[in-house]
Amino acid sequence: MPISKDDVERVAHLARIGIDSTEIDTYTADLDRILNLVEQMNEISTQGIEPLAHPQDMQLRLRADTVTESDQRALFQSIAPQTDQGHYLVPKVID
Repeated sequence: MPISKDDVERVAHLARIGIDSTEIDTYTADLDRILNLVEQMNEISTQGIEPLAHPQDMQLRLRADTVTESDQRALFQSIAPQTDQGHYLVPKVID
């Protein structure tokens, strides 16, 4: 399906993209090639092929889920201006 100069100008207007009138032929040819590629890809049979979440089928190395630091809440709250029952108290910002 060939794309026309009017199509390119319309898409540029809808996307709010300024295109120089001397470049319309280039954009028309580029978009036409892209649409031809999409048509070629649509002709390929994909039955029996599972969709991929990622193009590389690999497992990530995961670290052990262990605690590596001690609880320092009391230390951090000792230098806070105001705390109450383990919560930081801050001034009201929104009325």
